[in-house]
Amino acid sequence: MNEFEFIARLREQASARKHSTRIVKGIGDDASTIREAANRDLIVTTDLLVEGVDFHRQATPPRLLGHKALAVSLSDIAAMGARPYWSFLSFGMPRDAWSGSFKDEFISGYFALADQFGVTLAGGDVSETKEGVVVDSIVLGEVESGAAVLRSGARVGDQIFVTGNLGGAAAGLKLIELGARVLMESEPGAIAIGPVVEDGQSKRTDDEAIQALLLRQLRPEPRVGWGIVLGEERLATSMIDLSDGLSSDLHHLCEESNVGAIIDAASLPLNDNVKQLCGRRALDPLALALHGGEDFELLFTVAPENVSRLPKRVDGVAISPIGEITELRDVQLKEKNRLWQLEPGGFEHFAGTGSHSAE
Repeated sequence: MNEFEFIARLREQASARKHSTRIVKGIGDDASTIREAANRDLIVTTDLLVEGVDFHRQATPPRLLGHKALAVSLSDIAAMGARPYWSFLSFGMPRDAWSGSFKDEFISGYFALADQFGVTLAGGDVSETKEGVVVDSIVLGEVESGAAVLRSGARVGDQIFVTGNLGGAAAGLKLIELGARVLMESEPGAIAIGPVVEDGQSKRTDDEAIQALLLRQLRPEPRVGWGIVLGEERLATSMIDLSDGLSSDLHHLCEESNVGAIIDAASLPLNDNVKQLCGRRALDPLALALHGGEDFELLFTVAPENVSRLPKRVDGVAISPIGEITELRDVQLKEKNRLWQLEPGGFEHFAGTGSHSAE
């Protein structure tokens, strides 16, 4: 039994029991929706980060781990089209981590991202573990009543979009597993990641590209602004964040909506740093974009009549149209005028497949 089969069974068991009538949507989405007042719904999400499974401590500066602990939950709130407001943080760590600077740097990274989005830390818990760091992040947000964007809203003919670019986080993980390490700004020899000029006159060096990919894995940027726009403007019919990989998360969305999808390989926004390094670092840009996890981009669908209302960028982040929702309940990949069945190939706990922060 993998994690998704267990969650499906848990969902069935929970629905068979009496529960609060204020639960609008429970298990099965990026977050739960609870009726808070006559005109507001509360959005609640929780995420675990476990050392040795979700991150390598020796490769993850504690400040970046604090950032990521909050970022993964903010991404879930964004995927519901909600605004984040409050957070709860619980963590356990062994005594060697507690006695050093780890906890202070971790909290510093957490607060830096919380301040960026106006999120208030409202509570939590701390415990000692015998080995390994464990982090539990809870974030609460709000939407107008009935405005939460669910995975189940996609309809035949809807256009499929994705924010940002794909494959960078999984490439960063592979580089970590090959021994690459991120250099923090305060460390000797740290590399300032130069900009990429559109006309091609200035490109990143390989070292800069590697550092950018490591940060893509260790310091993901949740698409909070896009989530708010898509939710409050009622533009997205369905949405999910890309945590397990495009192939897996698109399947989750299609299953909840009882639809299928066709996506165009040529339209996928492949990460430029992956493309730069692919020939020398055994990185396959398309495979990483399809099956690599933890990009934390937003995958969403839009009714054809609303496509023209989409902004080109939000917070400097562009979107790409990558396919269309279909009636047949399968997911297909169009590549060079051929259609292939796109099976879910992302990460699954307890299944030993796909890529996550550690395996």
